[in-house]
Amino acid sequence: MTQLNRRIFGKLAAMVTAGFSLPGFNATAEMLPAPDVVNDRPFPKGFLWGSATASYQVEGAVKEDGRGVSIWDTFSHTPGKTHNGDTGDVATDSYHRYKEDIALMKSLGLKACRFSVAWPRIFPQGTGTPNQKGIDFYRRYCEELHAAGIEPFCTLYHWDLPQALEDKGGWQSKATSHAFADYAEYTAGKLSDLVSHWMTMNEMASFINSGYGSGKHAPGLVLSKQKLAQAKHHAVLGHGLAVQAIRASAGKNAKVGSAENAHAIIPAFNAPEHIAAARKAYVEENASYLTVMHTGKYTDAYLRDLGADAPVFTAEEMKAIGSPTDFQGLNIYTAMPVRADDSAKGYAVMVKPASYPHMASPWLTIGPEALYWAPKLAAETLGIKEIYITENGCSSADVIAEDGEVYDTDRVMYLNAYITQLQRGVSEGAPVRGYFCWSLLDNYEWADGYEKRFGITYVDFATQKRTPKLSAKFYKNLITRDGL
Repeated sequence: MTQLNRRIFGKLAAMVTAGFSLPGFNATAEMLPAPDVVNDRPFPKGFLWGSATASYQVEGAVKEDGRGVSIWDTFSHTPGKTHNGDTGDVATDSYHRYKEDIALMKSLGLKACRFSVAWPRIFPQGTGTPNQKGIDFYRRYCEELHAAGIEPFCTLYHWDLPQALEDKGGWQSKATSHAFADYAEYTAGKLSDLVSHWMTMNEMASFINSGYGSGKHAPGLVLSKQKLAQAKHHAVLGHGLAVQAIRASAGKNAKVGSAENAHAIIPAFNAPEHIAAARKAYVEENASYLTVMHTGKYTDAYLRDLGADAPVFTAEEMKAIGSPTDFQGLNIYTAMPVRADDSAKGYAVMVKPASYPHMASPWLTIGPEALYWAPKLAAETLGIKEIYITENGCSSADVIAEDGEVYDTDRVMYLNAYITQLQRGVSEGAPVRGYFCWSLLDNYEWADGYEKRFGITYVDFATQKRTPKLSAKFYKNLITRDGL
C-alpha cells in the first residue's frame, strides 16, 4: 500500500468510526461486517437442500427381481456406443447399497432426495402385468429416506424406456405417451403414501434430441426433421397425460411437475435491451418443451420455422399438454447468452469462443449467472410460481490424494459460484424452493460411461467404496449455514 493510499484509507476509516453522513447516506462503524458475519441473505425457512440420482445410473441389478430390458441396456451393450463399452449393469450397485447411500445423505444434512423409478422394474414389457418386486423395492427405498428424515422427490422417467416399447416405435409412437400415463398412474398410486412430489420426466430435450436426433444416446436413432418434431410432441403429450394420471391416483395432496434442462438464457450483459432480448429468447428457445407445457400451445415462430415438418396434433392433445402443474424443476449446468438485435425474433444467440472456460466435460461451460437468470425468466415469462433446481453440478478430473482424500477444488469453485447466484436470485424474490446437487455419487454417465465423474462422493467402481470429496464437505457446511 502506498503512503497516499494509507492516508486515504486512514481518513475513510476515521470517518466511518466517527460517523460520517451525506444526504441520503449514513456511515457508521456498524456498517462494517465482522470477519465471521453470518450471511445476510439467508435462504427462506424450509428451503430444501438435496441431491439427485437416476435409476440406470446408480442401481445396477439389471437382471434382478423381474426387471425388464431398457433401451439403455440394449444401447450400452452395442459395441462403439459408449466410452470403453461401459454399461450400467452394476453402476454404483445402489439397488443393494441404498441404505449406505441414504446414511451418507443423512450425514451431509440433506433434507430431500430426488430419485427415479425404473419403468422396466414396474412394467418389464412397458405395459401389461406389473412387477410387485419393483414396487416393493421403491417402497423400501422411500421408507428408508423417511426414517433418515429425508423427503423423497420421485421422477417417473429418467430415460430408461422399456425396450419392448421401443420395439413398437418408442417415442415416435403416440401409444408410448399413453403407456407412460398408465405406468405413472399405477406407480403414483402405489407410492402416494410415501411420496408427495412427483416429476413426470427428466430432460425431454436430452432423451429426444440425443436419442432420436443425433443418435448419441439410446435408442441411437437419427430421425428426419418431421419425425423428430413428432417425437418431441409425443414426449410432451406423455407428460401432460401423466400429470392427469398422477392427480387421479395419488390424491389431492400430490404435487406434480417435471425436471427440464430448458435453455438457461442469460443477457449478454445487464443492459435493458439485452434483458428484454433474454425474455423473448427464454420463451422461443424453449418452445418445443417448457413453453408448450406451461402455455398449452406451440409458439407461432416455432411452427412457422418448422413449416411442413411441424408436428401433427389435436386440440385435445394440446389441452392435455398444458395440464396445470404445481412446480417446475430446472436442471441447470451452463448458460446460453443472448444479445439484442434487429431480427424478427429480437435476439441472437451468442456463440461461445473456443477459449470459453469449461469443466472436465467440454460441453459444460461455466456460467454461474444461469442460476440467477433462469428461475427469474421462467417466473416472469411463463408465470411459474414454484421452482426447484433439480440438477446442478459438474464433472471434474477427480483423483485420490496420498492421504486418501479427494480435493476437487474446481467443483467447490463451481458450486460456490453457482449457488452464490442462486442465493442472489432468491433474495430478490425468485420462487425457488429447493436445490438438488447432481450428484451424490460418481455414477454411470450415459454415453461417457465411467470416465466423467459428477459426484460429490468418489466411487471406486471396482470395490464400490464411497469417499466423500472436498465438495461434499463444502455442501455440508453450506447446508449447516443455510447459505453461503
